[in-house]
Amino acid sequence: MEVQYGDACLSLQQVYEWSRKFLNGVSSVTGSPRPGQAHRVVTPEAIATVEAIVKENRHVTVREIAAHLDMSHGSAHHIVHDVMQVHKVSARWVPRQLTAELKERLVDACQELLKPFEAEGDGFRGRNVTGEET
Repeated sequence: MEVQYGDACLSLQQVYEWSRKFLNGVSSVTGSPRPGQAHRVVTPEAIATVEAIVKENRHVTVREIAAHLDMSHGSAHHIVHDVMQVHKVSARWVPRQLTAELKERLVDACQELLKPFEAEGDGFRGRNVTGEET
């Protein structure tokens, strides 16, 4: 086998070790959690709590969230960035994608801006500055 597989071939000692493990009832070759290995505290309750904290104070930091919930910085970071999918912009947490609530608020704001435009026409457009005109 070593001729065929080279360095990728299991040593005789590894073959004996795996044989012993399978005889003792181990049925999976994937690694099991090791002592001292960090586990994430990502539960639905923790996610809901983090969402409430971020919704209440958009300026809160991941470190403050971790301290408040007594979890690791990595777990808090995972919840905020990967589960909730928000990121910091100008020291505030903002969603990566618009939620249904935010889309509805944007539509409402646009409809409110349309009302004066429909009533006044071009006069309304002339009063609003939309960007630098130089």
